[in-house]
Amino acid sequence: MLTKSQARLFFIGGTAFFSLIFVMLTVDTLRQIPERQNTKAMTASVVRGKTIWDDRNCMGCHTILGEGAYYAPELTLVVNRRGPEWIRIFLRDPQAMYPGKRKMIQYDFSEEQITDVIAFLDWIGKIDTNGFPPEPDLKPQVALAKASVAAVSDRPAYFDSVCTACHAVAGQGGTFGPALDGVATRIDPVALDTWLADPQKVKPGTAMPNLELSDELRAELVAWLSTLE
Repeated sequence: MLTKSQARLFFIGGTAFFSLIFVMLTVDTLRQIPERQNTKAMTASVVRGKTIWDDRNCMGCHTILGEGAYYAPELTLVVNRRGPEWIRIFLRDPQAMYPGKRKMIQYDFSEEQITDVIAFLDWIGKIDTNGFPPEPDLKPQVALAKASVAAVSDRPAYFDSVCTACHAVAGQGGTFGPALDGVATRIDPVALDTWLADPQKVKPGTAMPNLELSDELRAELVAWLSTLE
């Protein structure tokens, strides 16, 4: 049993000890902030993108760094997750990417504005957030791999930056669209080219958007997809 004087000393000593710990942790945090906040990479384009983000009240639907609404996807690591090319296509016409599903407003951004928004999101994604946001506990099940390792390693860069948001090959990619393992055994090159040129014309109402691919890019994709047997 402590006496009054012992209890007083215990309280004062404990308060001083934990206050010291708090001050040390605060100093350590302040020391780390300049390196972790990615200030050196803040360009004029990033600042313009932040201005667009604020002016359009994007946080009314989206969340960044844990702040904002939860109506639409969390965007802290969206550039790492989707890639700049996919985001550019999406911002041009959100509805085209997910016909009848997305509630994203069509802002009619100019190409420069889209570039600035992507720069801002890319900058946000490179802030050291100490592991935030965490990986989801439950991930969608991906179809079993069937394509060869060689086919996966040789796939066009455009497929990796855009198409994998919806399609998977060899277990790598999205699940919104069908997996493309063995697609060459189901669809011939001519049909693939026709489909990629204008999916809505081939199948009105399909979720596949018209990506307005150039002839060269379409030919590259068809040539690679034709190897997936």
